[in-house]
Amino acid sequence: MSALIINLRPTIDLTDDEFYEFCQQNPDLKLERTANGALIIMPPTGGESGYRNADLITDVSIWNRQTELGVVFDSSTVFKLPNGANRSPDVTWIEYDRWNTLTPGQQKKFPPIAPDFVIELRAETDALSDLQEKMQEYMDNGVRLGWLIDPQTKQVQIYRQGQPVEILQNPFTHSGETVLPGLVLDLSRIFR
Repeated sequence: MSALIINLRPTIDLTDDEFYEFCQQNPDLKLERTANGALIIMPPTGGESGYRNADLITDVSIWNRQTELGVVFDSSTVFKLPNGANRSPDVTWIEYDRWNTLTPGQQKKFPPIAPDFVIELRAETDALSDLQEKMQEYMDNGVRLGWLIDPQTKQVQIYRQGQPVEILQNPFTHSGETVLPGLVLDLSRIFR
């Protein structure tokens, strides 16, 4: 099962508050919205994707607790990007200084901010080209570092601002570089 895309415009043009309320009224659906206002209904993932994603978020969260440099978010969090899209990466991290520029109301709903770091973990239901487009959208909207992790091909595609995508084949570990200093993820568990 792949994502279902529903084009609403020009018939329906949801405001940010209406989209937020729509999501609250449909908590069993994982929803995103494109910059053009189309709704994306994401299918649930299976057990393998679930435990892999839990491993990734655990590692990033432990690093973050040790360094106290920012805030970590799971895949349930939707961010409003500068281009108007509402996206929910599998793992997200934002520096405290940037997070604290948002008002409490902005932090409570769908934060209007491009994260500093994102991870997208490819599930069997995900089309690789869709995830690559999503990763490029993140970069175009100010995300500093992004990893597209594909357990099916045992690859990590690394997205950096202003640089070509780097592809690593079956890496044992990978570092957070200067964006997440000291973070080293053990990817061997992801690629078993």
